[in-house]
Amino acid sequence: MAKQRTRTRVSSKISGLPEELQMEVDVMLADTSNTYGYISQFLKDKGYDISKSSVGRYATRTNKATQRLLEAQAQTEKLVQVVKDNPDADYTEAAIMLAMNGLVNKMATAEEEFNDMPLDKAGRLVASLSRTKVYKDRVRQDMKKKADIAFKQMEAEIMAVIKNDTESARQLKAILAKAKEGMMADD
Repeated sequence: MAKQRTRTRVSSKISGLPEELQMEVDVMLADTSNTYGYISQFLKDKGYDISKSSVGRYATRTNKATQRLLEAQAQTEKLVQVVKDNPDADYTEAAIMLAMNGLVNKMATAEEEFNDMPLDKAGRLVASLSRTKVYKDRVRQDMKKKADIAFKQMEAEIMAVIKNDTESARQLKAILAKAKEGMMADD
């Protein structure tokens, strides 16, 4: 059976350059008029024998990392804006959605890892996800029950206060029913 290759951290010749020179290369890569061959020759002139394909691989990795950082920054800016616009809101759902987005992206590119995953581990992951869904549904149902009890109690107390005014009682019941309907609606 063939030995399975393990992933290691990528180390390029450019990453080993002095920091000032590496920064120059990064600036050159940002200018699309510079070719990989031109940058390679520039490095050779500085005494570093780095091929244009090495420059290209470094550029690809750098661009991917930069893209991930830009996406994370954009998501963070959106979350900050939501916080500013809704200071009383619960942000756990937004944070969960951001984390879920990252996990979905990770899973979308992890086909090889899923193929190599033992069946029992895959089964445990599926079971864990199922338990999380059941727990979330149970919490939502409990909240609906508590809200229903609170609305019934509030309605009874208010009705006791205005029991002699039938028109006000009818209007209040309609308002409470509408509020309850809005609160019980699934998001």
